[in-house]
Amino acid sequence: MTTTNNSGLFGLGVKNEAYQQYFIGQSYLNALAGDEQVDVNVSNVTFEPGCRNNWHIHHNGYQILLVTSGEGWYQEAGKPAQLLHPGDVVTIHPGVKHWHGATKDSWFAHIAITKNVFRIFSRVFAGRLS
Repeated sequence: MTTTNNSGLFGLGVKNEAYQQYFIGQSYLNALAGDEQVDVNVSNVTFEPGCRNNWHIHHNGYQILLVTSGEGWYQEAGKPAQLLHPGDVVTIHPGVKHWHGATKDSWFAHIAITKNVFRIFSRVFAGRLS
């Protein structure tokens, strides 16, 4: 298992306490760009090994994930999970139910570019990973 924090170029940030209820495990958030007059959020999100968010949907917008370090998963409902590595890019369209997070043995970090309102669903269980 990777025991060293591998949060990438943009740093670990702070414990993601505001959204902790929507994660299994510990995540960290480092806001990179945000302005009340701009409806796009850009943040570095870092996941401890095994951490992942719940199934969720982005409404009236999108999310783009730019993987910067570690190894993680991305899965859309009804499709197999995709293993992610640094340099991978995931574009998530409005209304697509999905989740993302770290593998059980690696830290994982991505830049999340998000324009939306999101709705959270159920937790993701490790036994469902392909």
